[in-house]
Amino acid sequence: MKESIETILKKLEGLNTISSIVKTLGIKRSTAIKKIHILKKMGYVETSGGGKQPRFYKISRIKIQKIGNPGLYEVVNENSPIKLHKPYEHRVIGKKIEVEEAIVRAIKSKEFRLILASLALFNKIKSWSRLYNYAKEENVRRKVGALYDVAKRVIRVRKMDKKTRKLLLSARNEKKHIIKNFKSKSFQDIEKEWNVFIPFNRQDLDRYEE
Repeated sequence: MKESIETILKKLEGLNTISSIVKTLGIKRSTAIKKIHILKKMGYVETSGGGKQPRFYKISRIKIQKIGNPGLYEVVNENSPIKLHKPYEHRVIGKKIEVEEAIVRAIKSKEFRLILASLALFNKIKSWSRLYNYAKEENVRRKVGALYDVAKRVIRVRKMDKKTRKLLLSARNEKKHIIKNFKSKSFQDIEKEWNVFIPFNRQDLDRYEE
């Protein structure tokens, strides 16, 4: 970098986009991306947004030290092509959120985009029994099974063993809606098998193919 780190940080402190960095520093877009990458590795940058949303870079003159482990939104963003804007900074103390737990937490959130992005995590499953236990604890077993079948229609997923599938299907006393008042016109066969209303239509999952 021709300018000192301190000078660049002073100019860029606050919330930026790549376009605003290009304008502020008077550099090419490719150079701006490289500078942000360097500053991020040094601990001066936090990112948010992405996907169909603008990507923002929060730049601080003091190194950003995060306490604890990545929260739900970060775990999903690390594993999904659909990126989420974090509505708040969420860190977990004393444990890590496993992808199996993240899927269940996403379902419990009842947030459309979070659940949609979490479908990618079905390709990162390390333990089906762990996923089942989380789902049982939160009483969302049939919802997990139904969303797995939806994900399987559009992306590569880890193969679920027959025992886990049977256990998920045998769950009782679960509410039918994943998100209240949302039903699918595209996945009615899955809804019927699992007795769950899917909140997505086929075009919603096109985002995985962009």
